[in-house]
Amino acid sequence: MIDKNNIPKHVAIIMDGNGRWAKEKGLPRTAGHRAGIDRIKEIVNAARELGIQAITFFAFSTENWSRPKTEVNMLMRSLGNFLERQIKDLDKDNIRFRVIGREHPLPKYLLAKIKESENKTKDNNGLTVVLALNYGARQEIIDAVKKLSSRALGGKTDLNDLEAEDFGRYLYTAGLPDPDLLIRTSGEMRISNFLLWQLSYAELYFPRVYWPDFKKEDLEEAIEVYQKRERRFGGIDVNKADN
Repeated sequence: MIDKNNIPKHVAIIMDGNGRWAKEKGLPRTAGHRAGIDRIKEIVNAARELGIQAITFFAFSTENWSRPKTEVNMLMRSLGNFLERQIKDLDKDNIRFRVIGREHPLPKYLLAKIKESENKTKDNNGLTVVLALNYGARQEIIDAVKKLSSRALGGKTDLNDLEAEDFGRYLYTAGLPDPDLLIRTSGEMRISNFLLWQLSYAELYFPRVYWPDFKKEDLEEAIEVYQKRERRFGGIDVNKADN
């Protein structure tokens, strides 16, 4: 049973296994990606019902541009179609929508749909749904350093006073709590340049199920596992420490 008093504030998900899911069914990879995008809706609704504050989906990395052009174009169109279909429901459910990552070279039609979706939901204060699109954590840190350096050169920031929590304000995820739980589907056990700074103290969970088959009960199971973990953030449990 899930303890409603110990729900992770922020869950990050690497949606892995779309291509393998399709291959095992004798379908093209693009069918797996479409099924994976459709899966987002169920997990968003489940997260809202559970009381999660933020959920971030790793949709497309800066390295994914090396994939076949037809596959990339299909992904971009499918994401645009997803926003077209779902943004009214997200707004109705008091969900705020955000995208993190670099804008270039995302297609203009998709950028326009992203801006429209973000603006439509910007005043909502329920669950925050974040799409990491054309995202890479190393690039995010570099961009943060550039912003910070610009402020320092302009005399607006004293680098000698910089603390870790201050640096977080320059990241794409500024204003969001760091993830408490990372889920990567398909059984792969790596984080693939995703939220490297923010995941410092997250619990990691690697179910073998492919993303298109990841359902509400799988999210609930991940949270149950999370709740059984002992999170010490580098400290110790004084009740269990040796005297």
